[in-house]
Amino acid sequence: MPARDGRLGLVDLQRVTNPDDRRLDDYRALTDTALRTVTDPAGGLYIAESTKVIARAVAAGHRPRSVLVQERRVDDIRAIVGDLDVPVYIVPDEVAESVTGFAVHRGTIASMHRPQLPTVREVLEGARLVLILENVGDHTNVGAAFRAAAGLGADAVLVSPGGADPLYRRSVRVSMGTVFQVPWTRIADWESAVADLHAAGFDVAALALRDDAVTLDAYVADRPERVALVMGSEGDGLSRTALDSADTVVTIPMSGGVDSLNVASAAAVALWALSTS
Repeated sequence: MPARDGRLGLVDLQRVTNPDDRRLDDYRALTDTALRTVTDPAGGLYIAESTKVIARAVAAGHRPRSVLVQERRVDDIRAIVGDLDVPVYIVPDEVAESVTGFAVHRGTIASMHRPQLPTVREVLEGARLVLILENVGDHTNVGAAFRAAAGLGADAVLVSPGGADPLYRRSVRVSMGTVFQVPWTRIADWESAVADLHAAGFDVAALALRDDAVTLDAYVADRPERVALVMGSEGDGLSRTALDSADTVVTIPMSGGVDSLNVASAAAVALWALSTS
């Protein structure tokens, strides 16, 4: 039966000891290999891991479908979802690991309903500095880029159709839940996205190695009022379409025989320079 707590509201605590229990199906085989084989988790869901990440998701208005929690984290999760009508499955450590396929070190995982994404125009409203990830396919890099965006002054993030999902478990975990803090959406196609950016007064700055590129410090010294910083994929960099539609091509001066940085590191450097200008 649901357990009532006068301070925290209705909490539906359910102890589950059988790893084959169908109530745990949302959490089965959550290895990164399994996640990469599907476009979206079944049922329009995503997985949030750790109490900190779940708390940020709930604070952003995202709705849990259920929570899987180990005994030591029950009080923590009650404080987060205590006012929500959501089942909380309390499981032994070995059951959590058997079901998910990995050691649940942080003790808590939530199956979350995916929110409806805003339009590009809605995301751009009021923004001055936007990060665009074009075809960035690695979930770790996407999560790290979102963390940089949240910590270094970006007002929004746009993700291309071919890029990795910011709401995949690894992306969410690496971002430390900042994917819920920074407004973001997917662009439908590059042409319409650039049209929306230009209509909103953005200078589209592509970060790339090219002979006509201006250095980051020179660009910052004469920074446009509104900047959309475009980062390309890990292997191929920016597409020809993205480069040709950019208003400016910007490069980070390098030394030591190194010609480029990891995409998330490059985003952090550029965002810091632009946010402090």
